[in-house]
Amino acid sequence: MRLSDATLAALPASVARPGYDRSALTPGIVHIGPGAFHRAHQAAYVDAILRHDPRFAISAVALNSTGVADALAPQDGLYTLALLGTETRYRVIGSITELLTAQRRDAILSRIAAPTTRIVTTTVTEKGYHLDAHGALDLDHPAIVRELTGAEPSTLSGWLVAGLAARRAAGGGAITLLACDNLADNGHRFRRSVRDLAAARDPDLAAWIDDNVRFPSTMVDSITPATDDALRGSVRAATGLDDAWPIQREAFTQWVIEDDFAGERPPFDLAGAQFTRDVRGFENAKLRLLNGAHSSLAYLGILMGLATVRDAMACAPLAAFSERLMREDIAPSIQPPAEMDLSAYIADVLARFANPAIAHQLAQIAWDGSQKLPYRLCDTIRDARAAGRSVERLAVPIAAWFRFLELRKASGETLVDPRADALLARAGEPVALLAMREVFGDLGQDAKFVAAVERAYAELAPGGDMSAALR
Repeated sequence: MRLSDATLAALPASVARPGYDRSALTPGIVHIGPGAFHRAHQAAYVDAILRHDPRFAISAVALNSTGVADALAPQDGLYTLALLGTETRYRVIGSITELLTAQRRDAILSRIAAPTTRIVTTTVTEKGYHLDAHGALDLDHPAIVRELTGAEPSTLSGWLVAGLAARRAAGGGAITLLACDNLADNGHRFRRSVRDLAAARDPDLAAWIDDNVRFPSTMVDSITPATDDALRGSVRAATGLDDAWPIQREAFTQWVIEDDFAGERPPFDLAGAQFTRDVRGFENAKLRLLNGAHSSLAYLGILMGLATVRDAMACAPLAAFSERLMREDIAPSIQPPAEMDLSAYIADVLARFANPAIAHQLAQIAWDGSQKLPYRLCDTIRDARAAGRSVERLAVPIAAWFRFLELRKASGETLVDPRADALLARAGEPVALLAMREVFGDLGQDAKFVAAVERAYAELAPGGDMSAALR
C-alpha cells in the first residue's frame, strides 16, 4: 500500500501522524522550492502548529521540476520524515495540502494573491535570487533581462513580482515574504531581489511593496542527508507503506526568525522556533562555527581518504583540530546574542557532527567552495587579522581546499562549483588562487595570511605529514 490519507489508519502506533483534521486546513503559506530541506525543516514546524491554528497549511510551488508533485500528489501531499539519532523515529508530515508547478501559472498567482495567504516562504539556494556582487538584483543576467521584457515569469523574482501585482490588484492586503535559505542577511537579499525587479518594471508596485510587504531574516539549521534507497527501505519497514519520497534529518533543528511580520504571524514558537529582533548573532554563530567547521572537516577529511562527517569526527586528531578551530579561532570573532551560550552551542555542534546515524558525505559539503568559504571562513579570518589574532590554524582549511582542487584536477572528476574553470586553471598555485578577489577579496594582499596559507599548503602536500598541520 502507498502512503495517503486513506492509509494513515494503517500506520503502526510507533509512527507519529498528523494530529489534526487535514480536511479542515486552509493554505496560509505559499512555499517556493519544496525540496528536501523545506520538507525536513519548515514543513515539519508547520505540521506541529496546525492543531493550534489550521489556517497555516502549505501550498507547495515547484518552479523548475515536477518531481515533488509527481511523488507526493498520489500521497495527498503526505510523506515520512525520519529523525536520525541513537534510535530513529518516524513521523508522517501532513502540512502540505497543495502541490503546484510552473505549468499552473494562474493557480500560483491566484494563491499568492489570495487574502488567506499570509506568508510566502522560499528555499531556492543563493543562486535563485540572481544578485550581483554588491547584493543588488543582477539586471544583466539573461533570465532577469527576459523578465524585464515582460516575458512569462521564470525566476523567483519574476514569479513574486507577478504574484504581488496580482495581490495588489485583488486587494489581498499586506503579506510577509520569508527567505529560509542558508545565507547571511537573507531577508535583505530577498527584498533586493524582489523590489529591484518591481522597481524596474513598475515603480508604483515597488512603492506598494514598500508599504505592504515585510522581508524578515531567518536562520535555519538541521543536517538533512539526501534521500536514498536505504531510507526508502527503512521507511517501508517501519510504516508498512510505500513512500515515493521520504525525507531524513538529524533530530536537532533550529529556526530563528526576525520578528518583523506584515500581519499576523504563525505560532511557530509553539513548535520550538525562536522569534527575535536580531537574527544576525545567531546567523554568524551558525555560518562561522557550524558551517566553517563543516567545510574544514570536508576538505581535510577528503585529503585523509575519509568519506563522511562521522568518519572525520572518529579521527581523533581531526576532531581535536576542529574543536580547537571553533573554540580558539572562530568563537572570538562572534558576538553572540544574550540568549545564546556559545560554549554550549559548540559542544552541541560537535555532538551533531559525530552522530553515528548520519552519513553526511564530505564530498557534498565540499561543493561550491568559492561560494561558501567567503562567508564560512574568510570573514572570520578578516576579523582575526583586524584584532591581531593568529590566523595559522584558520589558514589550514583554506590550504586544504587548494589541495582538494588539485585532486579534482588530477583525477578529472567534476568540480561542483560555479567558478570551476577558473579554480582548476589555478590549481597548484596557492598565490594565484588567493588573488581571486571574487572569492578572497583583499585577503590575497595580506602578506601574513598568504604566508600562513603557503605554510599549511606545504604541510598538506601528498605524502606529507598532515599531523603537523593539524597540530
